[in-house]
Amino acid sequence: MSPTIKDLENRLWEAADHMRANSPLRLNEFAEPVLGLIFLKFAGVKHSKTEKEVTEERKKKTKSHGGASVSRERPVSSADYHARGVLFVPEKARFSYLIELPEGTDMGRAVDDAMKEIEAENKELAGILPKTFQKLDSRSIIALLKNFNQIPDDIEGDAFGRIYEYFLGKFALADGSRGGEFFTPTSIVKLIVEIIEPYQGRIYDPACGSGGMFVQSHEFVKRHLENGKKVRASREIAIYGQEKTDQTVRIAKMNLAIHGLSGDIREGNTYYEDRHKSIGKFDFTMANPPFNVKGIDKERIKDDPRFSYGIPKADNGNYLWIQIFLNSLNDKGRAGFVMANSASDAGHSEKEIRQKMIEDGVVDVIVAVGPNMFYNVTLPVTLWFLDRGKKSTDRKNRILFIDARNIYRQIDRAHRDWTDEQIEQIASIVRSYRGENGKKYQNVKGLCKVTTIEEVKKAGYSLNPGRYVGITDNGSEDDGNFGDKIEKLHSELRGLTDKAHELENKVFENLKKFDL
Repeated sequence: MSPTIKDLENRLWEAADHMRANSPLRLNEFAEPVLGLIFLKFAGVKHSKTEKEVTEERKKKTKSHGGASVSRERPVSSADYHARGVLFVPEKARFSYLIELPEGTDMGRAVDDAMKEIEAENKELAGILPKTFQKLDSRSIIALLKNFNQIPDDIEGDAFGRIYEYFLGKFALADGSRGGEFFTPTSIVKLIVEIIEPYQGRIYDPACGSGGMFVQSHEFVKRHLENGKKVRASREIAIYGQEKTDQTVRIAKMNLAIHGLSGDIREGNTYYEDRHKSIGKFDFTMANPPFNVKGIDKERIKDDPRFSYGIPKADNGNYLWIQIFLNSLNDKGRAGFVMANSASDAGHSEKEIRQKMIEDGVVDVIVAVGPNMFYNVTLPVTLWFLDRGKKSTDRKNRILFIDARNIYRQIDRAHRDWTDEQIEQIASIVRSYRGENGKKYQNVKGLCKVTTIEEVKKAGYSLNPGRYVGITDNGSEDDGNFGDKIEKLHSELRGLTDKAHELENKVFENLKKFDL
């Protein structure tokens, strides 16, 4: 991302956050209208650009037909916008109109009406846009409009999507545990996407939050399309999601729209409602479900075919989610999801389910992730990757374990993430294991190991990477056996992490000089 966009994001957030601090609204009440105004600015800019494009095309067409009067051409209509996949924004719903309204105008009503008009002209947005602006006073709305009007009309195409995602992340960070319900940190999502590789097909997230998994799948396709192949990423993937709250469904649909995507996102409690009739339907499933949920009514789900391995006796929803993900896949489908560490070694009925999955050959890759990678979970987590198609490969009796707990970049004292380079290096290990990148896979002590199902059986069907990869000792890096490319990769990963730690220490040392 260019420094200009970063600077703009910071300025926009600082101003909006200052207004939030002086607002009587709770954070989640403030977030939706703010995201709605970013969407409104985006829609207006796209509208204006399209109007100019259509007008210019008509002028050229008029000249090519002997110079007939342009004035006789029909005005640009909503049909012209929809034909180009662009939202039609009525005049009184445009940012430029709202920001010039005279003093004394009821701005809350004006913006609510603007949202209603946009929905009326664009049926795919029906019921999605926020209409809660009357909770804000007119002065705050005008200040927010002026703030987001800083976004230049000629900004690059995907910048609005970046800004929207940036605000989602900031709201999630500010809201702590509640924020984690709708937002998964981008670096976690990127790694999941890089490992399951959703080039094309049906993608499902039954706990979709703000839709980040879908956005990153779209970005993945764009990055990996062959040079010169003029196919829009949104045509390569079909999006299906479910989320239990209507507010989060609306946020997700706005997020998709602002990235030029559309999808079938439905409201429903996934434990009890399978709104997409998901069994065997999807090529890819990705999710960050709520962990360790208690109090699920097992009587309501006892005959649900999604739980084909059985209902766990423990009062914990983890192994319900795992079965939902697995059973949504078709016979070649892949799933990648975040899971509580405790699920890797859970005992009794949960162990029985895990054992059946392992013996059925659907568990493909397990990645251990260190603490503080999430806004609402400080503990370490595990990424699970399932693959129904591996049964027909030479990996059918093997599982790759990766211990990535020591790979991270420190954002601040309480939060970490992965750099793009670290994500690519971890994903490269998986591609080598699958034989996809032409590089020979090799186990690296302390980092990764391919283990047979028989070995996993002897370890009590544990899926904890630490049980298998071992611990790196100081002598192992210099014993002359690390010339292989995969071991060079390990060194690069450690180097990236060391640099991050070094920079963090320098910052803290500099702060000490100022007695901060």
